[in-house]
Amino acid sequence: MMKIIFLGIGTNLGNREKNLEQAVARIGQSIGRVLISSSIFQTEPWGFQSEKDFLNMAVKIETELAPHVLLEKIQAIESVMGRVRGPEHFSSRLIDIDILLYDDIIIDEENLKIPHALLQERRFVLVPLCEIAHTLIHPVLKKTIEELLEECEDKGMVIKFR
Repeated sequence: MMKIIFLGIGTNLGNREKNLEQAVARIGQSIGRVLISSSIFQTEPWGFQSEKDFLNMAVKIETELAPHVLLEKIQAIESVMGRVRGPEHFSSRLIDIDILLYDDIIIDEENLKIPHALLQERRFVLVPLCEIAHTLIHPVLKKTIEELLEECEDKGMVIKFR
């Protein structure tokens, strides 16, 4: 049965636009049909210092994959694209793909948290997500993405890229 998922994609190393383009293509090949993509936004690093700004976007996907299989496929895409997982939690990266929402499923495990645990605290996630799903209800917080964005205390720069 088809499920609707939302993914957040970010990059701040290498050819950032090409990284996003390649990630979306690989998601379409191995995860499911890409129904809609947000604009690309230039954003400040969150949780660490870097001279390089990120490019971030959100995508809405239709998939048959179960949540844990989805996570495996995402990590495989990141790995193939050159992502190296280091000990530091927040760092510069070639590609980062996060599961933001998976239908209205709630999972709270050590290696998998759906909805994404920090979604409501990050403008760089909420702005692109709001562009493609502003009326979507967060299954835990019971607020729309638009409401979460309005209430978000993060003041980080998020501007449309080009």
